[in-house]
Amino acid sequence: MIPYVDEFRDGELARMLAKKIAAEIDPAGTYRFMEFCGGHTHSIARYGLADLLPSGVELIHGPGCPVCVLPVSRVDDAISLSKHAIVASYADMMRVPGSNSVSLIQAKAAGADIRMVYSASDALEIAKKNPHREVVFFAIGFETTTPPTALVAKQAKAMKLGNFSIFCNHVLTPPALSGILDSPGAPLQGIIGPSHVSAVIGLQPYARVAEKYRIPMVIAGFEPLDVMQSVHMLVRQTNRGEARVENEYTRAVTPEGNIKAQALMEEVFELRESFEWRGLGQLLKSARRFRKEYSEIDAEVRFSIRIRQVSDHKACECGAILRGLKRPHECRVFGTACTPDNPLGACMVSSEGACAAHYSFGRYRTT
Repeated sequence: MIPYVDEFRDGELARMLAKKIAAEIDPAGTYRFMEFCGGHTHSIARYGLADLLPSGVELIHGPGCPVCVLPVSRVDDAISLSKHAIVASYADMMRVPGSNSVSLIQAKAAGADIRMVYSASDALEIAKKNPHREVVFFAIGFETTTPPTALVAKQAKAMKLGNFSIFCNHVLTPPALSGILDSPGAPLQGIIGPSHVSAVIGLQPYARVAEKYRIPMVIAGFEPLDVMQSVHMLVRQTNRGEARVENEYTRAVTPEGNIKAQALMEEVFELRESFEWRGLGQLLKSARRFRKEYSEIDAEVRFSIRIRQVSDHKACECGAILRGLKRPHECRVFGTACTPDNPLGACMVSSEGACAAHYSFGRYRTT
């Protein structure tokens, strides 16, 4: 038995929770809850949790996949960087289509030196082993992966490693929540908040969102019983007319979060005025960039990268899916022209993408 895993996958307990939820919902009420994190989306699809819940409870997929929300232009920028440098990227980004459906892995096949890495420190090692070549780390992710990037930036600066830079695409969770709640569409009654992100930033950033929009939030773990318990907690808050942040994932998330990681991020990065999100458009103060003290590490400065806008594939509904306006199977190319082997959009590529979750677990396949 694996501690803190097996006991949260107990099918009988999940069914008991489903009965409790069904007994407590108001038949005349509305319970539309958005799971923000892609890890929750995959757990819901993998274990069929939506089928356990009563018909009055609806789970909506949100923009909690950092690969999915990155705009096409930034993929194009990374491919352009490979003309001047070795580009190191996480695996999920390798197959995300840029404009003209060209991805990093296709650019690599055409001769570009693009390498898959498991961490920012792997990219730093590549730079140390190739002192006569420029090396760029394609950094992406929410607050979870930002501290490791900051640490590597500090190390490179201290080492005066002149051939290493970072293309920073780190984004923030709370502004995305605000973007969703500000956008037109069917109203939500609750948010299932992200797990790993919350372990870093704690609960306070969400409290401001819950208060402003009068919406309950529950920070949840990834396992099936985590999700079911979080839904139960949201139902109770909704019934009581409450709007506060609760922490279901107490075994990993503390109210204050990881103070050292927060300090490291603030030391190395500052907030951008705005940043484009796929599906959400420009969101104010929703992403990070390097402080001036780290300009020698900043690939945008070193290679004079200019912010621009590039449209998504016309047939891809990834933007609407990220906003919770459509479900993956409602996209006209889902499972036909767009599959994990031939993705038209990022939602079908990423291991946290909603389309990949629905396709991989066979619940809405059309082929």
